Amino acid sequence: MRIIGLDPGLRATGWGLILAEGSRLSHVAHGTIRSNPDEDLAYRLRALHDALAQILAEWQPQAAAVEETFVNKNPASTLKLGQARGVVLLAPAQAGLPVAEYAPTVIKKAVVGTGAAGKDQVHAMVKRLLPGVAVQGSDAADALALAICHAHHAASRRVLLAAGGRDVAAARNARLAGAR
Repeated sequence: MRIIGLDPGLRATGWGLILAEGSRLSHVAHGTIRSNPDEDLAYRLRALHDALAQILAEWQPQAAAVEETFVNKNPASTLKLGQARGVVLLAPAQAGLPVAEYAPTVIKKAVVGTGAAGKDQVHAMVKRLLPGVAVQGSDAADALALAICHAHHAASRRVLLAAGGRDVAAARNARLAGAR
């Protein structure tokens, strides 16, 4: 399965594409989409959407993973990040892809083993899990970590479904509803 990880940002959106075949992961491509800070917000968002649409058309992923928004100290920055994130969610949905969302701590735990890992630890593990890849930029490394996280979670869901024959998402939602 080809999985694209997307690390949203208005200035820079990282993307990373991996191929997951069973437990084997391999690097396909990665990069960073940058917007022109001198342009109006609407045009920056359009440029982000157009670049994502082009990447999705070129690389044909089968699933997408997007990082959930964290709350920034600056409300204006948080709002702009949310708008960029909306575009990042929209583009793969328009392409018909299933889109999963992961919190930063979940990504870190899936890649490093602890949700409290630092960025340097995450990037080191990305290099270790995708041997031979020369990751260019922290946004792209974060996006590859997202794709790896999704591959691990998708593999776990497949194993649970095969073992129990039931809908894992429904079971998780029922468990969460009972905890409230």
